[in-house]
Amino acid sequence: MLHTEFFGPAVWRHAALASCAGLGLMFSLFTARAAELAVGGPAPDFRLTDQNGAVHSLADYRGRWVVLYFYPKDDTPGCTTEACAFRDDVRQLRQMQVVLLGISLDSVDSHRKFAEKYGLPFPLLADPDGAVAKSYGALFSLGPLRYARRHSFIVDPQGRVARIYRSVNPGGHSDEVISDLAALGAGDREGGAP
Repeated sequence: MLHTEFFGPAVWRHAALASCAGLGLMFSLFTARAAELAVGGPAPDFRLTDQNGAVHSLADYRGRWVVLYFYPKDDTPGCTTEACAFRDDVRQLRQMQVVLLGISLDSVDSHRKFAEKYGLPFPLLADPDGAVAKSYGALFSLGPLRYARRHSFIVDPQGRVARIYRSVNPGGHSDEVISDLAALGAGDREGGAP
């Protein structure tokens, strides 16, 4: 048995700091992050199935502004808040000629139930192996625990990353994205590409 009288407070303090540093390193190892993904760089392409069985590719939307929003889990409080805020603003996004795509590791069936329950009029894409989330630096994985982190991206009409959101407030994110799209020129007749 280990007793504190054998070790002074400095030893315990160093052990605690080393433990915290180890946890930080471990967290960074299990949070897949695409270091090369940057504003102005190419957005990774993908082919994913939505809640209705349709297959979507980022390349399908070349020439249009695209909002990709990754979220952890269907029908959970924060994810529902975010999805419903986008739902409420979808008319404004469509007037700006913006394509909105939600992505999580949930199944097509889970997405279908979630979309039906809340009347979500935009595609929810199933990324069950997390490959797309990983390519965008949005995959969290620790043993059997895997989910898409709440990250979003605006992709310009040329397929380049125009904005990256790594810290998202589900309740106000839709407004933030719409404001940034307007600043970028989405919906302008010339296409608004930066």
